[in-house]
Amino acid sequence: MSCETPIAFFIFRRPDLTTQVFEAIRQAKPKKLLVVADGPRNESEAILCQQARAVIETVDWDCEILRNYVDENLGCRKRVSSGLDWVFAQVEEAIVLEDDCLPHPSFFRYCQELLDYYREDERIWCISGDNFQDGQWRGDGSYYFSNYSHIWGWASWRRAWQRYDHDLSKWQQFRDSHYLKSILDSPLEIEYWHNTFETLYKLGQPNTWDYPLLCTCWQNSGLTILPNVNLVSNIGFRGDGTHVTGESKFANMALKDIGEIRHPSFLVRDHTADEYTFDHVFGGKAMREANTFSGKLRFHISNTKRRIKRLLTDPMAAFASVNQKLISK
Repeated sequence: MSCETPIAFFIFRRPDLTTQVFEAIRQAKPKKLLVVADGPRNESEAILCQQARAVIETVDWDCEILRNYVDENLGCRKRVSSGLDWVFAQVEEAIVLEDDCLPHPSFFRYCQELLDYYREDERIWCISGDNFQDGQWRGDGSYYFSNYSHIWGWASWRRAWQRYDHDLSKWQQFRDSHYLKSILDSPLEIEYWHNTFETLYKLGQPNTWDYPLLCTCWQNSGLTILPNVNLVSNIGFRGDGTHVTGESKFANMALKDIGEIRHPSFLVRDHTADEYTFDHVFGGKAMREANTFSGKLRFHISNTKRRIKRLLTDPMAAFASVNQKLISK
């Protein structure tokens, strides 16, 4: 049975990963496939980009393919956000996958069913396939509601994306209205996201599109649906990744069939799940521990070891660093 919902597939320069995710898409057999590709940064990447795009030409089922390719490199933030602008100009709703997000077969049915179920409910902004709750079941349904819009395999509607604030133009007003205090659960979480959005607004860093989406969701009281089992595995944690390059407990996570969808009894955000997400995905627990006496002691010991190692391996650079600090004082 083919997937009735259009699938948007974002690719770049990793043909091997593109092939793996494409095979999952092939099994779903979408009737419409929208492909967004960034351009290369150099000649060697040009070959890889061509190879990744060639994967799309192997479609062997009844499918309308729409392509949005660029020759120049736009970077993660601009390419994905401009690509999503294009996607939702073509279709009212879509399932979105990047080249390193490998879905379980039931992910497509899950997205399709919930896109239909919540189509007219403007409280829901995103449907994600990610679960980072380490086996803890939230609520009485197959999924729960969250503040956090995880985007390693997700789905949404034009009605939500059209409000996307590309440049965080509303951040200053939102910040000065102190709405983060009514959205988030702890002073540390408020401080973390205040600093994150402030840095993104002023410096444009990190160069990513998903934090503006998160901020836009919060500005509109938008919730994300998250499954009680993990439906998407990020297979891109390696040296050629853009934002995920090393070892991580979030790499190559196991997948599980979500089974028959059971809707929760109440449409209420799960605060406990969100607190766990902040602690274990965004580092809240580590930040609190680092702020204790023992945490500060561990930091100073680690910092001292790092300085001693640098002194032994590169004494000239170490002394130059000390001199620079003395001069600056």
